[in-house]
Parts: sequence; structure tokens; C-alpha cells
Amino acid sequence: MDLDFSVIPANSELLWEGIKMTFLLTGLAIVGGIILGTILALLRIAKVPVLAQVAAAYVNFFRSLPLILVIFWLYFLVPLIMGQPVDAFTSVLVAFILFEAAYYSEIIRAGINSVSTGQLAAARAIGMTYPQAMRYVVLPQAFRAMTPILLTQAIILFQDTSLVYVVGLRDFLVSAEIVANRDQRLVEMFLFAAVVYFVICFTASLGVKQLQRRFAK
Repeated sequence: MDLDFSVIPANSELLWEGIKMTFLLTGLAIVGGIILGTILALLRIAKVPVLAQVAAAYVNFFRSLPLILVIFWLYFLVPLIMGQPVDAFTSVLVAFILFEAAYYSEIIRAGINSVSTGQLAAARAIGMTYPQAMRYVVLPQAFRAMTPILLTQAIILFQDTSLVYVVGLRDFLVSAEIVANRDQRLVEMFLFAAVVYFVICFTASLGVKQLQRRFAK
């Protein structure tokens, strides 16, 4: 087999635009997912049964669906209901946020439950309201404890962004596929894509392990 990896630097600009799209989508989905996931986690531990049940139903619903189905819903069905088209990036981003929030919610809820109830009681005893105690006392400790798990979920999210090919959004993998088909260099481009994903995810995994060891001390 005659391999020619010169196709990679020759298309570096297109590939770079693709990787930027992948990182942008990942970053925004992480931020949105954590914010919504935190709200859901707080609702699930709230002493208002209706809110807790609604949050639990949301989490169970999205955790029971494949991500690709959620992407299809947001891209194809929502525009039909709204009566107007939605661009691919917006629909995919919303799909990732809604989906990932269900998983982040469970991680955050576990982190909150890992904080001693005495911390909350002490905060209330010195005059803090419940929201203040959660914001300034419980959540900072919870996020510190669950940071490695949140980062692990972020790595999974980064890998899952490759599913955007179903709506034609030009992320890194789609860009690599375009070059591969256009220049007839499928082996070279998909090998390169695999190496890039491996290096990024493996490096991030090492960082997570380092954090785990640091927090363990």
C-alpha cells in the first residue's frame, strides 16, 4: 500500500477549522451541561416532591435514550414543530447540553451528597440561607471532590462530538472525511484522525489521574 501523508499538511487549514469546531462544541456543551446539571441536581435533593420528581423524570428520560436520537430530534423534529429551520450548530449544541445535563446531574448530586450534612447545618447556624449555604459552603466542596469525574465525562463528550456527522456539521472527523474522499486518501486521513483523538483523550486521561492522586492526598 502506497501511503502519502503529505495530504495532511496540504489540508491543515481545513482540518484545523474542524478541530476548532470540535473543541468549541465540546466546551460550550460542558459549560451548558454543568449549569443545567447543577440545577437538576439541586432540584432532585430539594424538599419539594414535585420538583424532585420532575428533575428525576428528566434525568431518567435522557439517560434512557441514545445521544444520536436526541440529535435527530433537535435537528429534524423541532424545526417542523417550530415551523422554521434551525441551524445545525445550534440544534446539535442544544442536544448535547440537554443530554449531558442528565449525566452531570447525577455526578453533581453524588458530589453534594458526599459533603457532610454538618457543613450545611453549620452554615445555617451562622445565619446563612439555604441557597447561600449551598453556594458558598456545599457546592465548592462538592465540585472539588467530583472534578475528576466531571473531566472524565468531558472526555466522553469530546469523543461523542463525532456524532455530528449525521447533520453535516463540519467538525474534525467530518473535515478528515471530506479530505479522505476528495483526495482518495482514506487510510492516511482516518489514521491521522484516530491518532489525534487518541492523543487528546489519552493526555486528558493522564491529567484526570493526576488530579485523582492529588485529591487523594
